[in-house]
Amino acid sequence: MNHLCLISSYTSALFVQYRVHARYTRWRCASVQVIKSPEEVNAEESASRRGTCVTMVLKDIPAENITRPLGRNEVIGLLFRLTIFGAVTYFTIKWMVDAIDPTRKQKVEAQKQAEKLMKQIGVHNVKLSEYEMSIAAHLVDPLSMQITWSDIAGLDDVITELKDSVILPVQKRHLFEGSKLLQPPKGVLLYGPPGCGKTLIAKATAKEAGFRFINLQPSSLTDKWYGESQKLAAAVFSLAIKLQPSIIFIDEIDSFLRNRSSSDHEATAMMKAQFMSLWDGLDTDYKCQVIIMGATNRPQDLDSAILRRMPTRFHINQPNIKQRESILKLILENENIGAGVELREIAKNTEGFSGSDLKEMCRDAALLCVRDFVHAEEGSEEDFIRPIQQTDLQKAIEKMKKSKSAGTPSMMLDTPLD
Repeated sequence: MNHLCLISSYTSALFVQYRVHARYTRWRCASVQVIKSPEEVNAEESASRRGTCVTMVLKDIPAENITRPLGRNEVIGLLFRLTIFGAVTYFTIKWMVDAIDPTRKQKVEAQKQAEKLMKQIGVHNVKLSEYEMSIAAHLVDPLSMQITWSDIAGLDDVITELKDSVILPVQKRHLFEGSKLLQPPKGVLLYGPPGCGKTLIAKATAKEAGFRFINLQPSSLTDKWYGESQKLAAAVFSLAIKLQPSIIFIDEIDSFLRNRSSSDHEATAMMKAQFMSLWDGLDTDYKCQVIIMGATNRPQDLDSAILRRMPTRFHINQPNIKQRESILKLILENENIGAGVELREIAKNTEGFSGSDLKEMCRDAALLCVRDFVHAEEGSEEDFIRPIQQTDLQKAIEKMKKSKSAGTPSMMLDTPLD
């Protein structure tokens, strides 16, 4: 925007300079006697013989019109024309720039969002490039995350291993500074069926460890201009290093770093190659506190080179009966439930339910209570929503089973990744 204003101002200044120079030239020509050489006289005579007329502009212009200053109306008219000319030039150039880069408006908004997030996480005096600003728009403030280990039920073994292998080497870095074997892993893979808490675990890890969290979207690395995707991929790692300790989280990582083949587009193949090359740079720097975490439902689709770079893997499977019971206790902890609700019985009847399925089931049961309150007779003296009963949960289970049977995936991951 500043460049456009400068161009418009410069154009207007040139136009004014041209008008002033023209009047000054006319005045000089009127006051100075022109002395011509014999060669010039001969050239004029030959031109006149060929029928070419040498026009004398100054002869037809009165001297008082050449030397007199501009009047008030003329100055106002000149300024008005210059203003119109500058406005037309500005909007024309702006239209041309927007036509060349349709994503310019989104980039400006992303830059504003990035600056706001940088202030929230307490990062000051850090210079970011244009590409780093684009990636910084996906930053998540750890303090703003409303998720902790206590909000995750049924995954105690995974949480314990994450604390020991990922968080402890970062928080107690001085204890492991002399060992290369006890450094935190540069790649962590969470895999398993959908809705089992993979994303929650990644966010809770960043929250508990105090890491800056970059929620990387694969779409943010794609650009229609050749070579821009590679620059964005490089910006991901340079930004993470500037903000370290940090976690780069890639949800559905299989859609971004799937198996490479000869049919891949050249730009996509180059971006993946550079991403993995920069990833290797993290492994060679033992002082770097950057961890890449990925979550996927289909680990078999990941490239073998990616799996090699993610040595720490956690299989987040569907919860068993004991885990489902603890998940139900956590979901219904602050809800109004009846005294006759048997969570153990509910857990038995929800075989194959994920954590998100159990939450949606409890929500449907609570809505049944709300529906009864809304449709109650107007003369009813009850002015409160009744507690959730066992029958409400059973009805919600049947409804969830019908919806799950209608959209059952062809393959679920029930076995660990070899």
